[in-house]
Amino acid sequence: MMDTPACSPSPESKETLQILYQDEWLVAVYKPAGLLVHRSPIDKHETRFAVQILRDQIGQHVFPLHRLDRPTAGILLFALQSETASTMNAQMMGFGVKKEYRALVRGYVKAHGMLDYALKYRWDKMADANRVKAVPPQPAHTDYWPLAHYELPYAVGRYDTARYSWLGLRPYSGRKHQLRRHLIHLRHPIVGDTTHGDGKHNQFLRDTFDCQRLMLVCTQMGFYHPVSRQWLSIECQPDSEIEELLVSWQPFLTWSLQKGK
Repeated sequence: MMDTPACSPSPESKETLQILYQDEWLVAVYKPAGLLVHRSPIDKHETRFAVQILRDQIGQHVFPLHRLDRPTAGILLFALQSETASTMNAQMMGFGVKKEYRALVRGYVKAHGMLDYALKYRWDKMADANRVKAVPPQPAHTDYWPLAHYELPYAVGRYDTARYSWLGLRPYSGRKHQLRRHLIHLRHPIVGDTTHGDGKHNQFLRDTFDCQRLMLVCTQMGFYHPVSRQWLSIECQPDSEIEELLVSWQPFLTWSLQKGK
């Protein structure tokens, strides 16, 4: 299999991405919150994109294999050849890739659950201009489980304290904004979600803890390697911004899966 020609890095390019995995065919990086994967007609003013940063960083063309919304952080997988991208796309479209996320949400999620809730297609005026509009609600399934509970001594809204859960999430379909929309359906919106979330809690976290982002991160991705056919699992920890917030909340921890208290 022939590689695509290497690119010369832009002279002014200094930004790099954390590489989580790399071989002859694939590379996975940690995408920070707020970074677009590639150019978009919706955000014409943006000049930073994961595709260009990584291309300049490793000196060759890269092909993104899946979406990761701009406000979402975590694992982003690329192919290093167009042939590899074609092979992987078949696996991605067939839901053969397993993903796991972590999220900070409003309120106490007290038990493991599986949400089976169909989602209407969310139209984008520019990206979906030529699509047929008559699309029925699409099946969507999300597995969720609590990892920790926090109760902060601050009044937010009509409550005397502010409660939050640190969750594990596993989507079994890939609908647009699926995790965010499923969690608002559960009445546990993700902190920092300015589209579907709780404005009062978002404002509280911004003002009190300087939390200016969506608290959602992809921490695990598993799939069959396109060449070896062996199962490959890529994992990462949430970035330091999230970890530092949760560490600062240790005095407010009321329960955790590890401690079982």
